[in-house]
Amino acid sequence: KHLSELSKEQVLAMLANLERDYSERFDKAVEVGMTPARTDVEFAYALDISRCIGCRRCVHACVDENNQSRDPEVQWIRVLAMEKDKGIDFAHADPYYNPETVPEPGHFYLPVACQHCRNAPCVKSCPVGATWQEPDGIVVIDYDWCIGCRCCIASCPYGARHFNWKEPNVPAEELNPKTHYLGNRPRPVGVVEKCTFCIQRVRDGRYPACVEVCPVGARKFGNLLDPASEIRYVLENKRVFVLKSELNTQPRFYYFYGL
Repeated sequence: KHLSELSKEQVLAMLANLERDYSERFDKAVEVGMTPARTDVEFAYALDISRCIGCRRCVHACVDENNQSRDPEVQWIRVLAMEKDKGIDFAHADPYYNPETVPEPGHFYLPVACQHCRNAPCVKSCPVGATWQEPDGIVVIDYDWCIGCRCCIASCPYGARHFNWKEPNVPAEELNPKTHYLGNRPRPVGVVEKCTFCIQRVRDGRYPACVEVCPVGARKFGNLLDPASEIRYVLENKRVFVLKSELNTQPRFYYFYGL
């Protein structure tokens, strides 16, 4: 009863204030959009384990696109190196692998980020309603509502959420000026952030940055409601699985073997 929905004029004024503040702070023109979800779209992601070479280009493209802190560097994607003989084994996975070249013989790679679950534990655990699932399937965070309690971090079984312990350090010359209110706009200290499927890109008809940069085509993205989409083809024709299915989180992030 203490909440009231903002009018369109109030929303536009809020976005204008943010754009002015960010533009003054970074000395460059910053755009803060709020492109809404379309009702005929449900986004989903698929990753081909048989193709991923562990190069981590996706990790760094994500950092650049989404204005993550550079010092310390906050990474929304973790790539885990696993031994082929052991299969998918999180107990012995190595997120800090650093061979001279990749792929390393006898290993395969499993990138992990937000799974955008249909039955998301993070959403249920937030005491203030600062995180929720949009109609197009993207789980978002309102940084202005987040109180930094980190309940969502504790409840996420994928380790996909990250806390800003200090003011995120993004050099002005490296800031991506095209931002979304629920996505890659500059975040304050003391809030949680995570992958948003590059909401500022996908709602404008573009691929997420990690999909675009992958040199081997291991990452697929699209609309589950479109029978002709690449993501539907993967689900209908490949060996597909999700992480930690026993938890019934129902991820929109799928892994598959394409080869």
